[in-house]
Amino acid sequence: MSIIELLIFSIALAMDAFAVSVCKGLSLKKVNVAHLVLAGIWFGGFQALMPVLGYFCGSKFADKVDKFDHWIAFVILALIGASMIKESMGDEEEINSNMDIKTMFFLAVATSIDALTVGITFAFLDVNIVVAVLFIGVITFAISAMGVKIGSIFGDKYKSRAEMLGGGVLILIGIKTLLTGLSII
Repeated sequence: MSIIELLIFSIALAMDAFAVSVCKGLSLKKVNVAHLVLAGIWFGGFQALMPVLGYFCGSKFADKVDKFDHWIAFVILALIGASMIKESMGDEEEINSNMDIKTMFFLAVATSIDALTVGITFAFLDVNIVVAVLFIGVITFAISAMGVKIGSIFGDKYKSRAEMLGGGVLILIGIKTLLTGLSII
């Protein structure tokens, strides 16, 4: 996976965290730097941790599924992308302004479940997991911090569009992975 692909992939993966961060920004009466950093650390940290866990789980099976790993990667990415698109069209989620450990933990886990399954996909692809995790974590940190600020300024106008875009990008990456595995591109 090239640096550009990894960058695009990381941005797409961060869209759930961005959407929740926008909602957090909406719910806060006054946003300060601590809110931005806190959201970035929680979401960026979990988005970096989950692919590592998925990668190690997937690595145990990678040699057994080598002939059809591109299909597995395609299906997982397409399902995650479709789920993100479906969520973007659903009812708005109610997110409160609380940023305590319990609240942020559950939000961080919820927004990074897709990163866990992506980590499994990484085990089947030619991906440097350290570089991938650093990209995902840093980009999610920045996007989440920006999401809180954007939410406090613009409201939830762009939340569903961001989630839909992220889902579409994951589906496209899945299709590219499939076509590459089938030696079409």
